[in-house]
Amino acid sequence: MFGFLKSSPLKKMKKQYDQKLEQAMLAQRKGDIRSYSMLTAEAEALWSEIETLEKNETR
Repeated sequence: MFGFLKSSPLKKMKKQYDQKLEQAMLAQRKGDIRSYSMLTAEAEALWSEIETLEKNETR
């Protein structure tokens, strides 16, 4: 009945994805390429999970 009050896990994951990309950008600006590549890899993994959930949601 009150399903509209529940937060979407996709919305939370997209927010985490955006935060990872921002952290990666800041690490790159500081010259910390190792942290940049690790954060970018984590963001890509999150994005693949998001895509999988979106595909399952439309079915």
